[in-house]
Amino acid sequence: VDGLSPKAKRFLAALVVLIFLFIAEPIPLEITAVCIGVFLVVMGVSDVKNAWAPYMHPVVVFIMCCLIFAISLDKAGITKRLGYFIIKKAGSNVIKFTFIIAIGLGYASSFMHDAAACAIGIVTMLPLMRASGIDPYSNTAKFMMLSLPFACSCGGMGTLVGGGRCMVAAAFLKEFTGIEITFLEWIKYCAPAAILTVPVSVVILYFVFRPDPGIRLPEFDEEIGPWTSLEKRTLVIIGLCFLTWLTKGFHGIHYSITGMLAVGALVLFGVLKWEDINDNLEWGTALFIFGGGISLGLAMGYSGAAAYFANLFFPLVQGNGWFVLFAGVGIFGALVTNAMANVAAAALILPIVIPMARLEGVDPTVIALCLGEATSFALLLVIGCPPNAIAYSYRYFKSSDLTKAGAVATPILLAILFFVAAIWWKFLGLV
Repeated sequence: VDGLSPKAKRFLAALVVLIFLFIAEPIPLEITAVCIGVFLVVMGVSDVKNAWAPYMHPVVVFIMCCLIFAISLDKAGITKRLGYFIIKKAGSNVIKFTFIIAIGLGYASSFMHDAAACAIGIVTMLPLMRASGIDPYSNTAKFMMLSLPFACSCGGMGTLVGGGRCMVAAAFLKEFTGIEITFLEWIKYCAPAAILTVPVSVVILYFVFRPDPGIRLPEFDEEIGPWTSLEKRTLVIIGLCFLTWLTKGFHGIHYSITGMLAVGALVLFGVLKWEDINDNLEWGTALFIFGGGISLGLAMGYSGAAAYFANLFFPLVQGNGWFVLFAGVGIFGALVTNAMANVAAAALILPIVIPMARLEGVDPTVIALCLGEATSFALLLVIGCPPNAIAYSYRYFKSSDLTKAGAVATPILLAILFFVAAIWWKFLGLV
């Protein structure tokens, strides 16, 4: 391929093999994810340090914190209380229950990070699914377990703290242009798309998998009772941690640091023991699958493959106005983010497209917002975003099930995003 460096060609060869392994799943995904580091070194794309360092990236540590929070909420009995509350509202209807919990946590993910919201929802669902005899890999199980990562990924774009890709987009915009998007401005521009796409994503999953309406969730015969001291301690510690995440712009301490401080507090104040973490944390998901995704995304950048394809793709939309550029960037971002962490996708694409926006006379804010939103639709591969990896770790669906649902959902959700931009942003005077 003309213009593609030898290193980029070797990277793409490895990428093709890895994508096949992730979709076909001939070996466990955790092993495939470990092979990412191996392939990058063997193919001469990366040195050993750069291949393995992302497996302990700060974002990986952050995901571990979210999973440990879910373990603590489950142990304290808060997830049972949440399930009791939803059952009281929804009855034992499995479809109504799934819609309520997925949409509710999808909206909550705008303010508590999509990975944390997804993890909390799954540990709330699991005991009820097991008690109802819902088999892994059944259509009902696929609908329930995929509804959370889909809804939480869509909801995460609603604010700057909902997902790392939003913060990366805002940070790169300020670095390259000096334009700063405030927390409230991001909500003003992006919340409408999140509000619309969260329920639509769950509706799409319903029609793709057609869950069994005859399955009934267990009723709670007894009253849950008053809040216990353990529940209160758990909520206070995690609530304070979420507060530090929301205020990171003021104190500047990374989410992984404040998250691990909270994990230490959960152990110190008797909510968790080390054995609880060691026995229940999905180490393979946190360290290997997501860490491997970050390693792959960074390699796409330093191999030159990302720059080559971005420069090849974007001239196709050049000179056609803001909407064509917006749609092109959105589609490209939504596709690329599936082969890497959505944070990495936003970081790789933004430096290329911001100058193009200026050449086109388009406000660079439009493109930054576009990528922050479009990279939320990492719905084709497990490695695309943390909620996918968290949901997959419980083994209620295959990676090919996610790809099947994502192939239907992605174009529909992108169309909603484009519609909101054309109507709402025009009303606000952004375009």
